[in-house]
Amino acid sequence: MPIFYDPIFSFVSLSHFMVDVFNASRPVLLTYLGLSESQIALFSTIYIWASALTQPVFGWISDRTGPRWLAAGGVLWMTVFYSLALTLPGNVGLGCLIIAALGSSAFHPVGAVQAALRGREFMKGRETTSTSLFFTAGQMGHFIGPIITGLILAYLKIPGMYILPLISIPIGFALMYQLRNNHPHPQPVKTVISRRNKAGLAFILILMLVAAMQSWAQANMVNLIPKYIKDLGQSATVYGSMAGLFMGGSALGNMFGGHFADRYPKRFVASLALLFAAAPIYIASQIGWSWWLYLLVPLAGAFTGAVHSIMVVLAQRIIPGGMALASGLILGFIFSSGALGLLYTGHLAELYGFPYVLRLTTGMVLVASPLALLLKE
Repeated sequence: MPIFYDPIFSFVSLSHFMVDVFNASRPVLLTYLGLSESQIALFSTIYIWASALTQPVFGWISDRTGPRWLAAGGVLWMTVFYSLALTLPGNVGLGCLIIAALGSSAFHPVGAVQAALRGREFMKGRETTSTSLFFTAGQMGHFIGPIITGLILAYLKIPGMYILPLISIPIGFALMYQLRNNHPHPQPVKTVISRRNKAGLAFILILMLVAAMQSWAQANMVNLIPKYIKDLGQSATVYGSMAGLFMGGSALGNMFGGHFADRYPKRFVASLALLFAAAPIYIASQIGWSWWLYLLVPLAGAFTGAVHSIMVVLAQRIIPGGMALASGLILGFIFSSGALGLLYTGHLAELYGFPYVLRLTTGMVLVASPLALLLKE
């Protein structure tokens, strides 16, 4: 695609990949350290909230100061504190890992805006497609992250994890150079929805509900499936690859979801994707450990992931304020709502088992599917 020849888009996407490699290594790393389901869910919730709830603040700052320092600084911030988390023992190291999440928070709203703007310029207004490609790069990080983390921990233990910070340093400085002009973000076009009428408020509420259900479903899968697979007697390589396959499927689904959402009504694309997600999630809840999980898990990721960029682009169009602020608000809400749901389902997984959580997740996507039909362009 021609947009990949654009150095700003390419390095923003590469940085997104690296940021989410860091993010995706967390569940496998916590599982390796011996945390329980409730502890993983609690720590992951704190980590995600630290990243999610601060995104609107960073987006607001970026709309006024430009993208350079928050985008590149976010990558380098994660590099430093992830390294400290690997170095320092016990709760101090876990605290550094939470602080590292602020780098992800600074990067995401800025990166999402840059992706949309480059799509408008280089893809004749197909901003949903360019945004989906940006998020696909991040989800490929979520795909690679657990797999490479499982392999490193299996063969090199904790010291081998320093490979990731070493790779991210040149990426952060390259992004800083590409954004050297530091152009401010444009203000969004005013619409009927931004005039705060009742229809607009209803639209935002529905958007929030669909986004929350999709995020909660993905959070259940990617954060708890490593522990489930480990409890079934599999190694770090297997449970790391399973989490990676889910996000690899999500990456592909996000790309196809963005492609079709630029050609057909976004609400129909989102509704069908969520409806189709129910089948692989429910089947996975019934079969225990099986080689079929290598197919079902990425399929579940593909259908739930297809909705993500659609939610972000709709929010960028309707939420008043700058584009980075709008991106920060919707991304912050998506991540924090998923984390809040995960805190509850982590407890349920300990009480009733992960298959019960999978059946609950099936219900979530089945509720979200008809709600998505109520969204307007």
